[in-house]
Amino acid sequence: MRLRSFFTHFFLLLYWIHSQAQNTILEDIGSPIIFKGDERTAFRDPAVLYHNERFYLFFTLVKTKEGKIFSYTACSDSRNLRNWSPIKILTPKNQNLNYSSPGNVIQKDGKWILCLQTYPRPGYVTDQEIRYGSPDARIFIMESDDLKDWDYPQILKVKGTEVPEKEMGRMIDPYLIEDIDEKGKWWCFYKQNGVSMSYTYDFKEWVFYGNTNSGENVCVIKQENEYIMLHSPSNGIGIKRSSDLKNWTDFGGLITLGQKEWNWAKGRITAGTVVDLRSLPEIGKYLMFFHGSGPKKENEGDFDKNSSIGVAWSNDLMNWEWPGKYNK
Repeated sequence: MRLRSFFTHFFLLLYWIHSQAQNTILEDIGSPIIFKGDERTAFRDPAVLYHNERFYLFFTLVKTKEGKIFSYTACSDSRNLRNWSPIKILTPKNQNLNYSSPGNVIQKDGKWILCLQTYPRPGYVTDQEIRYGSPDARIFIMESDDLKDWDYPQILKVKGTEVPEKEMGRMIDPYLIEDIDEKGKWWCFYKQNGVSMSYTYDFKEWVFYGNTNSGENVCVIKQENEYIMLHSPSNGIGIKRSSDLKNWTDFGGLITLGQKEWNWAKGRITAGTVVDLRSLPEIGKYLMFFHGSGPKKENEGDFDKNSSIGVAWSNDLMNWEWPGKYNK
């Protein structure tokens, strides 16, 4: 009886410790802002990977220097979402390229693959009106063995190898996901005519599949036998779902989180990317990173500055919480 009582109390203690650990990472985050922009800096387009108990965050870093505006793909990592490693820039300083908008990181054949875009804005300076990426914008991948050192970007010929690069059309905001039913078949979603879709087995030969209505900065995750797509209209984050990648239906309302109270995101909430960490005791939620710009709207000036990366979480992708939500 004493032995049975000991084990009963022991397992109750383990359960209590587990329950106390649940969501401690989220509870300890003091602010919804991960990286805060200012008058010379913008943090945009987050992509996240959780690997070996560490969060790897990739994002667009826009920097103004000596009157010129440059975009980079950069990264940082953290174990607790509070303390982040020094920001590391992964791509060259070149306004003709401006590698940016990382979509996500996947692993294939022992390599890590990060997808991203170019966003050419040659000769872009601060006294010009806001200039968006030129028609030469294309999508790329970078490869790494260790998530630290990355090879030079390689273009993705997602319209087919027979289509010359100059005829591919403007395309941005890539996202990669493996097919639900066929292992080894990979899909690339990218902004062109809404969102377009192509698939490959080797990341060299691509087949164009089609497109559907959507906003930008698409993120696609799997949920049972469905694909769940998060996308960004003019403001906020919308959700669609599909079982066949052809027919998409909207569900849930427009996600704007705490925008009404957030001066730093008054202008726009956008670029939501989600990772499903419900199975992790220390998280137990869907985790979403996004960027918010403000107080001005992006087309009024806060596009290349005053843009910050934030974090929120949810049990069901429809009802969201964030640090400080109930501390009003």
